[in-house]
Amino acid sequence: MNHELYDNLHELAIKRSVPFCMSCYHEAPRGRCETCGTDDLARLLAGHGVDWNSEFIIKHILETELITVDLEESFEEMVRECYPETTKVAWTEFDTVDLLKSQDPISWRCALADFEGQETDAGTITSFDNGNTYYRVEDVERLVES
Repeated sequence: MNHELYDNLHELAIKRSVPFCMSCYHEAPRGRCETCGTDDLARLLAGHGVDWNSEFIIKHILETELITVDLEESFEEMVRECYPETTKVAWTEFDTVDLLKSQDPISWRCALADFEGQETDAGTITSFDNGNTYYRVEDVERLVES
């Protein structure tokens, strides 16, 4: 995970949410509850909920404002650019990608995992949920800069 990007997303989440007193159950926009005086406040994202941390806000921002990277599709596209579109086996031609996926699925998955690692190491893609969902780094950077 790119910690700098995550920190920027956290700042964005704070800007887009409002401090909220869970005890009195109302907004505390000045950073302290006007009723009970506490500064131990949760974050409210209007229309989406309240929680003690900003994780749900970050998740909401990512899900609603960015397009996830389809690693399988990106890998297939890369393979199609690097290898012939079709592969001839005896007298029949097959789509190279379909042939690889169907005839050697283990090799395909290993190569896909290598591709994922290379793209992550190159700083092209990033994940904030341990690799379940990927986003293009440039898209996240553009989001936090706007």
